[in-house]
Amino acid sequence: MCGIVGAIAQRDVIEILVEGLKRLEYRGYDSAGVALVNPDKKLDRVRRVGKVKALADAMTSEDHPGSVGIAHTRWATHGEPSEANAHPHISNDRIAVVHNGIIENHAALRADLIAEGYQFASETDTEVITHLLHKELLKSGDMLEAFKATIAQLDGAYGTVAIDVENPGQLYAARSGSPLVIGYGIGENFLASDQLALLPVTRRFSFLEEGDIAVITRTSVQIYDQAGQTVQREISESDITHDAGDKGPFKHYMLKEIYEQPIAIKNTLEGRLKNGKLAETAFGEDADRILKDIEHVQIIACGTSYHAGMVARYWFEEYAGISCNVEIASEFRYRKSQVHPKSLLVTISQSGETADTLAALRLAKEIGYHSSLTICNVPGSSLVRESDLAYLMNAGAEIGVASTKAFTVQLVGLLLLVTAIGRHKDMNAETESHVVSALNALPAKIEQALDMSKAINLLAEDFADKHHSLFLGRGDQYPIAMEGALKLKEISYIHAEAYAAGELKHGPLALIDADMPVIVVAPNNELLEKLHSNVEEVRARGGLMYVFADSGAHFKSDSTMKVLSVPHCEKVIAPILYSVPLQLLSYYVALIKGTDVDQPRNLAKSVTVE
Repeated sequence: MCGIVGAIAQRDVIEILVEGLKRLEYRGYDSAGVALVNPDKKLDRVRRVGKVKALADAMTSEDHPGSVGIAHTRWATHGEPSEANAHPHISNDRIAVVHNGIIENHAALRADLIAEGYQFASETDTEVITHLLHKELLKSGDMLEAFKATIAQLDGAYGTVAIDVENPGQLYAARSGSPLVIGYGIGENFLASDQLALLPVTRRFSFLEEGDIAVITRTSVQIYDQAGQTVQREISESDITHDAGDKGPFKHYMLKEIYEQPIAIKNTLEGRLKNGKLAETAFGEDADRILKDIEHVQIIACGTSYHAGMVARYWFEEYAGISCNVEIASEFRYRKSQVHPKSLLVTISQSGETADTLAALRLAKEIGYHSSLTICNVPGSSLVRESDLAYLMNAGAEIGVASTKAFTVQLVGLLLLVTAIGRHKDMNAETESHVVSALNALPAKIEQALDMSKAINLLAEDFADKHHSLFLGRGDQYPIAMEGALKLKEISYIHAEAYAAGELKHGPLALIDADMPVIVVAPNNELLEKLHSNVEEVRARGGLMYVFADSGAHFKSDSTMKVLSVPHCEKVIAPILYSVPLQLLSYYVALIKGTDVDQPRNLAKSVTVE
């Protein structure tokens, strides 16, 4: 959600800025822009609505020299997508600012600035920062002091970067809630909201901490903490190998990432399973000491990650014999909750920067949780740095907005956590061995499920004229039904809802007719007979069924029901396996509907605002 790139060098930086924006396109955006200080010490700004390509085409039509600049992809919060609302924003032809996040007190600040004669050209909260910085600069005459004074007046979450034509040798940056990373070069330095943007120019990075302010020149980086003290932030070498332009033989990133799931799961298991057991250090050197005392697990997440947590609740209580609650992060942080004794807070986030989840972690620390653990895909992200323990997913970069491989790898990480805690509770060695064996078999099972692709592609044609659908599951397949519904609505824009199959009779049956396809996940488990009854309830009311079933589940295709056989697997990994055909279904339906699969409308990959 929104992307920032900044650069300061001896060479012209326009190509660095535009390439950085291209590498951040996966985050979701509706407009893009760039501002440079040109050799005449004037601001050169270009903005365009739509894709970064439109901005790139505009920039290549003429020369845009400048050794310092900032660039941005915007995901609209305040004001519609338009060129006027696109970043960077400018004040008095001197100051240019880009910003991720939301300034909560922008209305009051705007009113004060208008009263003092400042004219606003946009509806954004960001323009408030620009004019406020100009105002403070006129008062102090010192850009750093003006920047600090401006930041002190902002309420909300932000990552912001500013340039000044009178101080062309510096970039000024501040981080509160929204991530910023500094990239270190030789005689040049960079800044971005995601290190992926800077991989073509550097592999050395440091992350700004909450409340940090930085002044970046070609040869130096000065960082001040929340108390105004000069601090050093650790510089690390990135081993990320992702090329944002490489889809390989696949038409979309989403399809590529669906097919990457077997290798992603092998990567996440590597070194974490040894001799038929979970390795003692799977969650870090200190994990065993922390986890042995845990008596309750509280999972906090959003969207797809929340569904992963919902599955894990069944696992924790069945296999580990420990109580588990799961809550949406945006709800958890705004209600009064009771903390269970010796409770572990588990956060789940692909990016590690999800604003609501990060805020929930910080709240949990304040109200007395025993310890915290995050399951995350991005080393060095805020959730990783601020949690006591971190499970790094090693899934590789996920570019498609609709999460696929991150979801299945999250589930693997959660099942390993169930095992790590369970060995101190009710889980015996035989059960642990069974779980480990099932996980080792999982990549091959998913490869078999991917062989269903052709059949699912054909089935998707039935959805060409559909506008609504229902997904049904029971037990730990209910959250998988929820995830299937989310995927379908995210990328095909078909309205989809999921229900625990036993709830049909309490209202949803009223929706059933021939225009409402019903998708069912039906592994061969102890709830199968109950599920058969629920299916018959739908068929008796003229519903059309699409059943993803274990080969031994005794469902047969007929005029009212199409059955697709899913490879048989152990019960414990069935939720992970059954998510794969639902991912394929949503993908092929989206193709038929002609939507933007990788960047669906109104959505963003990394949600760094409330």
